Amino acid sequence: MTDAAPLLQVQGLVKHFPLRGGLIDRLHRRPGLVIRAVDGVDLTIRDGETLALVGESGCGKSTTGRCILYLQDPTAGTVRYRGQAIDPTNAAEMRERRKQLQIVFQDPNSSLNPRMTVGQTLEEALAFHKIVPKAERSNRVRELLLTVGLNEQFRGRYANELSGGQRQRIGIARALAVEPEIIVADEAVSALDVSVQAQILQLLARLREEKGLAYLFISHQLGVLRSIADTVAVMYLGKIVEQAPVELIFHNPLHPYTQALMAAAPIPNPRARRERIILTGDPPSAVNPPSGCRFRTRCRYATDQCAAEVPELREIEPAHLVACHYAGELTVS
Repeated sequence: MTDAAPLLQVQGLVKHFPLRGGLIDRLHRRPGLVIRAVDGVDLTIRDGETLALVGESGCGKSTTGRCILYLQDPTAGTVRYRGQAIDPTNAAEMRERRKQLQIVFQDPNSSLNPRMTVGQTLEEALAFHKIVPKAERSNRVRELLLTVGLNEQFRGRYANELSGGQRQRIGIARALAVEPEIIVADEAVSALDVSVQAQILQLLARLREEKGLAYLFISHQLGVLRSIADTVAVMYLGKIVEQAPVELIFHNPLHPYTQALMAAAPIPNPRARRERIILTGDPPSAVNPPSGCRFRTRCRYATDQCAAEVPELREIEPAHLVACHYAGELTVS
């Protein structure tokens, strides 16, 4: 008997943005330059699992999420839903996939129509995907509001009458309206106050338990991942450099970049001490990434091998994948 296919499987995902006729082209005197935003990403998410995708701003994590949903067309790669490759040219199939794969955006204010009330926003999703008959939509809107911790009084309000946390709850309710199986949470709490972040994370965790949801949780904040993620994939300049269960990432990071991220994350114990790892320089350009290991220009352990060979994402210990020639030999205190 073979294992069931994963809920979502991404293989060889690539997204390059062409630069044609612009200033960079003229300066370099080379046509056909591209921004290598995502450059060969593999991810797997199973039923009820939360996979966190983490990295610095500009590393390609949000582009990865949008390409998975085909909100942006990938340059290459395959996205499979329950073993079946998604065909973006098939309108009927994409309509169905839009129901199963939903997204919650970073800025809830810009993702909500300011001219529509909360009730109209939620009813629009129900009507477009024909989730419930017209006569039942009002009751369904009420249920959705209660599910995300809001009462029916919010039905007639507009986005500008809501707080940031309330707007994000509406964004989550809109995603839930079509009864998805997986939600891409793209920096869903980064624009919120810390206390509100905790409330939204608790809401997402509760919805996962109650509805069996899976999440691709995109964030640059390591602190929020521990409470919600099962697995963490660390991204740098368009590539996954480390992937492991969340506790392994926090207790035993093996890639120098992950170690640097962990060293920079605040810890709640003021008496605790850890080695500071200061990354020198800025991240390289995605137009002309370094040869070999893309992190080598900022890595204190880099050698000639790192410049000559691209490190393979390989399993160092069970369920712990690292793209580093010296993974397992490097430690951080």
